[in-house]
Amino acid sequence: MIRDAATDPLEPADLMAEALRRAEIDSGGTGLLASADQVLTVSELSWKYRNPALAVAQRISASPRRLASSVVGGNLAGVMVARAAADIQAGAADIIVITGGEATRTRSRLRKAGIEPDWSTQPGTVEPPESIGDLRPLVNEVENARGVRLPVHVYPLFEVALRAQLGLSVEQHIERIGSLWAAFSEVAATNPNAWIRTPLSSSEITTASADNRMIAWPYTKRLCSNSQVDQGAAVILTSVGAAERAGVPRDRWIFLHAGTEAVDHWNVSNRVDLCSSPALRTAGRDAFALSNTNIEDIAHIDLYSCFPAAVQIGAIELGLISATDTASSGWGGIGAPRPLTITGGMTFAGGPLNNYPTHGLATMVGRLRNDPGSLGLCTANGGYTTEHAVLIASTEPPSTGEYRYSNPQAEVDALPSVACDDTWTGDITIESATVVFEEVPTYALVATRTPDGQRSWGMSTDTDFMNAAMTTELVGTRAQRLADGTIAIG
Repeated sequence: MIRDAATDPLEPADLMAEALRRAEIDSGGTGLLASADQVLTVSELSWKYRNPALAVAQRISASPRRLASSVVGGNLAGVMVARAAADIQAGAADIIVITGGEATRTRSRLRKAGIEPDWSTQPGTVEPPESIGDLRPLVNEVENARGVRLPVHVYPLFEVALRAQLGLSVEQHIERIGSLWAAFSEVAATNPNAWIRTPLSSSEITTASADNRMIAWPYTKRLCSNSQVDQGAAVILTSVGAAERAGVPRDRWIFLHAGTEAVDHWNVSNRVDLCSSPALRTAGRDAFALSNTNIEDIAHIDLYSCFPAAVQIGAIELGLISATDTASSGWGGIGAPRPLTITGGMTFAGGPLNNYPTHGLATMVGRLRNDPGSLGLCTANGGYTTEHAVLIASTEPPSTGEYRYSNPQAEVDALPSVACDDTWTGDITIESATVVFEEVPTYALVATRTPDGQRSWGMSTDTDFMNAAMTTELVGTRAQRLADGTIAIG
């Protein structure tokens, strides 16, 4: 659900509670919220509560045995759903509610006006909730020092590495991601809950302009997740017995078949390449095996869509497109055999920070009800394609007879990694490069490999280098890394 922040602003806890009330109404049952055994909330960044799960529980008149909130991570809504279903399957709970909400648009508007919102606070005596998720910093000291920090700067490195792997020219690649996002905008235009419902062409998305500034090559503003939204979403998970007792009609039921989670090597510096996700590949493999399905069985798909690189990597790892598919159109949106989004994605439907997967799953519920017996798949992604969850659901119960969950983390951890050498000077090979804009091209962020295969990060403020990074093929070329990390060609 969305609210217009200009006329009807709600603080995050109210957005979450309202989303839960609407979910209960949508279920056709009664008493689900008040009977919740667990209230779980997704990390919210637009307003802080000492215990957001408690704030929500009080608003829905629930007295749950467990109050928990996630740390920062776009994967954790999916992870919480996967684990909650496992708790219910094991008999540890009957009803679990999961919700998230952000009022980022309202906060931004009020800040510009110099106004602090009169939103609720909790006294210091309130105990914090149980924490769900990994609190480790996403970047280490070397990455932080070299500028490998913000997702909006790191994902373009993934994008350029993927372009080079596909063998596409710069122009072909721009057309590819523009067409993908244009297809997503068409889906958003059909979604009544989407934040932006105006279809945009490929050139309108990829061409920098006054209202579509370049962020980090090749990403313009319209190729990035749109966090300036007021949005909340919620899901209610129950046992069959609890659904029956609450009077939920059978035609409202959705069964989770499988839920999996896995984490790639934590630091980007240590990954074998910059355009794949072994963790998502492994989690997807398990989700299909546990649900006795394969990718061809899946009719409805919603891939986490913070940036085009995340969608493309997800589609490759799950087998939706091949690792050699260089198509620039005909996939991703309306008219595709299987569109890769059902919401319109995080640029157009809205990217409410960590809570987008809840919106994807809530939308999937309606899609599956309208196509009884079909299967739907949702993914969730945190960090820099770091943490992943995969969910498979249908209106029909699993052919295996039960919901199944897995976390194949030990297998992923055992996969090869590379070391990072921040002291190297001399010959290097460029692995990927992006140009960060602060109104104008400001610096190039460069991933390189040393002669013995270690990764080394660098930067350049040279105008010729930055221009070459945006117009020619630098990946695979030889260069020099100086003692201060500067990358120089020639």
